[in-house]
Amino acid sequence: METSLEERLAEIREKVASSCRKSGRGPDAAEIIAVTKTHGPEAIRDAWRAGLHIMGENKVQEAAAKIPSCVSGPEWHLIGHLQKNKVRHALSLFSTIHSVDSAELLLAIDRIADEDGHSPKVLLEVNVSGESSKFGIRPDALPGIVETAMSCRRLSLEGFMTMAPFSTNPEDSRPHFARLRELRDDMERRFGASFPRLSMGMSGDYAVAAEEGATWLRIGTALFGAREKWRPAASGENSDETVKILD
Repeated sequence: METSLEERLAEIREKVASSCRKSGRGPDAAEIIAVTKTHGPEAIRDAWRAGLHIMGENKVQEAAAKIPSCVSGPEWHLIGHLQKNKVRHALSLFSTIHSVDSAELLLAIDRIADEDGHSPKVLLEVNVSGESSKFGIRPDALPGIVETAMSCRRLSLEGFMTMAPFSTNPEDSRPHFARLRELRDDMERRFGASFPRLSMGMSGDYAVAAEEGATWLRIGTALFGAREKWRPAASGENSDETVKILD
């Protein structure tokens, strides 16, 4: 029998709370970001009603087509790679960007935020694993990028993000998550600042991430399951009515 989103969410929350307690934190120390990539406004409404208030999107284009169909409610985070030519559009859609991976991108975000009156929160994406296929800042380059972020006028550096290499064994992710936490702690000591957010852990390894100090868990498939890709109505088709999130 297929489980409901509410049932899946309850199971996830129980595992997250247990993992947080193992690391000496409160059961609510790690917050779930519902990754809504390929899922439409109806799924977003269901997630909101189940108590998930942060939604994560991977692509600016998909978010731009989807977010206007969801009236009132969620906080939107960009968790996928951001190209410099899409910064202005991203800032109009997202309150927080998890995937800042260069000084050049930081400065572009800060400049455009100043021009358009935004005050975005950002995380620096760190390529802890060293995989050439992944975006992210090399750990040895991190202090210089943090220094750049600290000099920015409009954006606020909240913390760091990483993606562990794919594995069917969640324990394989542990050293990568632990390394990001250690890097965060080192940056706090070096700069005398607080960087409270660690965005790490996905559907396959979120429990390990929570145990290693994650504060944001990016969970999609474990919440929503697999489904056909959502697409906005094409020009000339009958568009779905806007989905009202708040009752």
